[in-house]
Amino acid sequence: MTYACEISTGQWIYLENVGNDTVITLAARTVGQQQQSTSRWQSGAWIQEPALFQTGIGVIIRLTIATGEQYFQVQGSQIALMAGAPSIEMRSLPLQSSPDSPQSPLPPIAPMTPMMPMTPMSPMPPMQMGNMEMSLNPMHMRMGDMAMSLGDPAQATSAKRQFCSQCGQPVTPEDRFCSHCGHQLQSS
Repeated sequence: MTYACEISTGQWIYLENVGNDTVITLAARTVGQQQQSTSRWQSGAWIQEPALFQTGIGVIIRLTIATGEQYFQVQGSQIALMAGAPSIEMRSLPLQSSPDSPQSPLPPIAPMTPMMPMTPMSPMPPMQMGNMEMSLNPMHMRMGDMAMSLGDPAQATSAKRQFCSQCGQPVTPEDRFCSHCGHQLQSS
């Protein structure tokens, strides 16, 4: 026999005595989400129905077994065995009995309506701040004389690489003269 109680809106607690164990299942259901956690305690067989009480800080479960009473405190998703009977103000909560075990205690949630497809973002334009430059596709960053590129290096270097028109040696865009032959590259 399983006992169930809605302890707050969308939050349920299920109690079941399986042999000498007490199985406590906490289940929560919010829009688009279901959560469930189960704890098992070796308590002994129940000799009467469990009782549930609401307190200012959570829920108290009272189990009556052959050796006496056991109390459990439920606070949020935490369950703890108490040392003895609580001495705080409590309000009794109604328990519903069910012959079924809470394998899936919550009814299924209706499927959500599909989201509209997202439109792709436009490519990020190259950015420049002082002597810093950054562009994407391929990723290239430059700050002063330092540069870093990610992506297809052949594509990145072939687009940026320049050569001396006199001797064919590689030169940089900042060079005014070829360092190999001295040929003037840029006019001042």
